[in-house]
Amino acid sequence: MAAVRFMMSSNKSYFPVDALPSEDMLNRSEVNVIKEKIEKIPPGVGTWVSARYFMGYLAFFGFFNVYTMRVNLSVAILSMVNSSYLVSTNHTNVSDICPASPNQANHTGGEFNWDSNQKSLVLGAFFYGYIVTQIPGGYLASKFGGKLLLGGGVLCTSLLTLLTPIAARTSFALLIVVRILEGIGEGVTFPATHAIWGAWAPTMERSRLTAFTYAGVHLGTVIAQPISGILCASNVMGGWPSAFYIFGIIGVVWCVIWFLLAQNYPSQCKWISKEELSYIESHMERAKSFKVPWKEIALSKPVWAISITHFCYNWGYYTLLTCLPTYLKDVLRFDITQDGFIAALPYLVAWISCNLTGIVADKIRVRQLLTTTQTRKVFNTMALVFPAGFLIGAGYIGCNRVLAVLFISFATFFTAFSYAGYMPNHIDLSPKFAGVLMGITNTWGTIPGFVSPLVVGALTENNPSSHQWLYVFYIAAAIYVVGAICYILLGSGVEQKWNRVLLSEMEEEETDLIEDKQ
Repeated sequence: MAAVRFMMSSNKSYFPVDALPSEDMLNRSEVNVIKEKIEKIPPGVGTWVSARYFMGYLAFFGFFNVYTMRVNLSVAILSMVNSSYLVSTNHTNVSDICPASPNQANHTGGEFNWDSNQKSLVLGAFFYGYIVTQIPGGYLASKFGGKLLLGGGVLCTSLLTLLTPIAARTSFALLIVVRILEGIGEGVTFPATHAIWGAWAPTMERSRLTAFTYAGVHLGTVIAQPISGILCASNVMGGWPSAFYIFGIIGVVWCVIWFLLAQNYPSQCKWISKEELSYIESHMERAKSFKVPWKEIALSKPVWAISITHFCYNWGYYTLLTCLPTYLKDVLRFDITQDGFIAALPYLVAWISCNLTGIVADKIRVRQLLTTTQTRKVFNTMALVFPAGFLIGAGYIGCNRVLAVLFISFATFFTAFSYAGYMPNHIDLSPKFAGVLMGITNTWGTIPGFVSPLVVGALTENNPSSHQWLYVFYIAAAIYVVGAICYILLGSGVEQKWNRVLLSEMEEEETDLIEDKQ
């Protein structure tokens, strides 16, 4: 108790509102004083034109680029593969594929003779590398800052994206290697960004800042889907290779801007106002040592809640991200090169939802309508249960293309609620170790990236029909529900005790001395 009072009496707040070990341990008036101090944004701090939001803009476009370079392959592979050869390898006579849309062109002349398993391997190879650098990236970002890791990860991915057409035309094995290396480079991006927001995001702005940043994921998908389709159908830079050249070049340009302007910590920012710097630092702990409490993290129920949820959420999301273009083309018979916006529409509504839910969640917390724990669980449940229902519904509407896209759009709309659910929860539990926690949970979340395309390939290889895709949707829906239940039972929005091992030895001795005197 004395230690807690010491923390509150110092000039800087060691613990934000949700960092209090438990509010019933403190006098109610003391809690209200702390809350009023944290909730009030002082003059000169600003929001949309502040230094912390400028970091958000930079990171937003970083993830925009990251996902354009992920999605382009999902679309380009439809033009890369010789569909006549692919059909010849599937011996089952499919009777329930939808009739072709009136404007569908007959594209069969891809230059690569890959079967369904090879396609699944190409789409999933990225994640074999992606899983390797999650935890190391989180550790390094939490210890040294996320600027170099995030910028370096995107730069590595951009350069390898530029080499993808050459690799594909050289050999299938080389293409797989390039995709794995892309994953290794990009694996640090989410942990690095969480580490950045662990240093930059005030307590009551965590939802909106993380949601705004990761909204770049959805906008990148929205742009990359139709643009990649148009480029593949054109003669620009040889057709499908242009989808890799253009987005790779844009990624390199962003990296230059990021390295010049981004900073690891607010104190390193040259244009931040004194008021904003003081405001941000009043929400952060002061620390002179760095020791990761690995055992405590491994035994933490809230960390396991995020890990399980991350796995379950990504199963459904990656199923859609990597396989939706194939579903639209093979089952609903959309022409992606002409109807690219249709494939992008679900991610457009997700982008809108992502930004709205972050703002709403923080307002709910600021007004004390719900605690942080309750807010995270409510939004997370909606992010998993509602999409489960809409995915199953999409499997039952047959060849009604409008309803199918509408149902999938509703599913992705609600999945974006996760950006007010489990996604910022790492920072709630431990601002200083947010990068490490994201590395751990995203390691689990990466597994669906290479497993779900294989499952889809196995279920649809010899029978790419709406009936087989219904199984795909059922599996994703069931996994979504499991994630929702686990998070409800195990999740928490309260900062964990092991986050406070960051106090320096001198500060610990001073705290002990005060306790002894009292």
